[in-house]
Amino acid sequence: MLRLCVPRDSVARAVGAEQVAAALAREAERRQLPLELRRTSSRGLYWLEPLVELEDADGRRLGFGPLAEQDVPGLLDALAADPAGHPLALGPVEDIPYLKSQQRLLFARAGITRPLSLEDYRAQGGFAGLERAMAMDTADVVAAVLDSGLRGRGGAAFPAGIKWRTVREAPATQKYVVCNADEGDSGTFADRMLMEGDPFLLVEGMAIAGLAVGASLGYIYVRSEYPDAIATLDQALAIARAAGYLGADVLGSGRAFDLQVRVGAGAYICGEETALLDSLEGKRGVVRAKPPLPALQGLFGQPTLVHNVLTLASVPVILARGATFYRDFGMGRSLGTMPFQLAGNVRHGGLVERAFGLTLRELVEGYGGGTASGRPLKAAQVGGPLGAWVPPAQFDTPLDYEAFAAMGAMLGHGGVVVADDSLDMARMARFALQFCAEESCGKCTPCRLGSTRGVEVVDRLIAATDVTAREEQARLLTDLCDTMQYGSLCALGGMTSYPVTSALKHFPADFGLATTEADQ
Repeated sequence: MLRLCVPRDSVARAVGAEQVAAALAREAERRQLPLELRRTSSRGLYWLEPLVELEDADGRRLGFGPLAEQDVPGLLDALAADPAGHPLALGPVEDIPYLKSQQRLLFARAGITRPLSLEDYRAQGGFAGLERAMAMDTADVVAAVLDSGLRGRGGAAFPAGIKWRTVREAPATQKYVVCNADEGDSGTFADRMLMEGDPFLLVEGMAIAGLAVGASLGYIYVRSEYPDAIATLDQALAIARAAGYLGADVLGSGRAFDLQVRVGAGAYICGEETALLDSLEGKRGVVRAKPPLPALQGLFGQPTLVHNVLTLASVPVILARGATFYRDFGMGRSLGTMPFQLAGNVRHGGLVERAFGLTLRELVEGYGGGTASGRPLKAAQVGGPLGAWVPPAQFDTPLDYEAFAAMGAMLGHGGVVVADDSLDMARMARFALQFCAEESCGKCTPCRLGSTRGVEVVDRLIAATDVTAREEQARLLTDLCDTMQYGSLCALGGMTSYPVTSALKHFPADFGLATTEADQ
């Protein structure tokens, strides 16, 4: 029996995985060749998709890619004779340098398991964390998360264990766990990849969280642009419920925890936790003033634990293998691993999970292979559309929360968008302000008006014909960004300054301003 694995990830499907799978089935039938076709998750090596893997009797995988439909007959010929001789043969998948050097905890099952197979998930260590958590006191579960050093992976990097402790200790008859899966940052796809490819990991993490803090109900708030993730999650919840991992009596413990999926309506602001809660309540997504904190008065006024997908999905390995194991990865206060996502003008776009501490240069040049265009690197935007533009001179900075904060940048959700020297940074600064103006909830003046005025200032700066006028508009733009950063109610207005001021600082020539050595 020939066993071939083809990913069902939406990116793989977008570049022809469905056609390749169908062609394999047709050609095998025509040749009367016994074939088991397994639709797995993706490895995240997106420049090689569709990636087809041959699994032998010992479970070893040989890779071939990127394959097209017309390559299928030749592939089956090669598999019958000399697999290594096929022109698209990649050798053992685990030995591909891009993958071999990673440290995958969150994405340990990526490309290996079928997304909706409980059997596959359990065989790869799934639900070991939940089972261990069920045997512990809830205070000890919270302590394990706190001791692990896990910080929120959504951008603010707040210690997760402190949130858990606050919600657990808050007096209430009803508490909630909410997963922010409204992944809207440019160049990010780790949440989508995990929800589509390993949904039981998120279910397990949320179940552990719910039982630890005393919540009986959880919600996964997914952006509407992720229909495949939504469909996969709905099926995964039904399967987990039928198997006793969710419901009124989790694993026969007499304790209740259940999950529901809710779909967003395309508002970027609903990625902010309080606007998300308003949306879950059926209201227009508007940022709430703090205090009160959601941990004390969140969804429907009740104590609510809010985390993003990657934070909650990090919990099972902490419970299964211990806080000490997890905190052995990373540096300083940035502990564990982070799935960095490489996108933009880059040769090898995909997911790279490594412990905090590797440099941006290792990520962009080592894993990414430089620009897809072959032109010189100009910058990388780290942390989504509100992230700073980092020039190559700063690429040796370690990917660490504190190191990036010290240079006026942020890691955010781990998205890295690469640009070559043809990119106009003045236009990108304008785009950041325009984006903020369009996506603002309108509640606070610095964000609502500052972003609109900022677009006008950039337009005047670009149109100015003399140095004095340009410098005057640049000073005004800097002051406006300062007001937005420190006066806005939430991170949308507060962080819009990052891409604008970093572009001004490192690429003044794009604005028609004088360049100094410090700008290089």
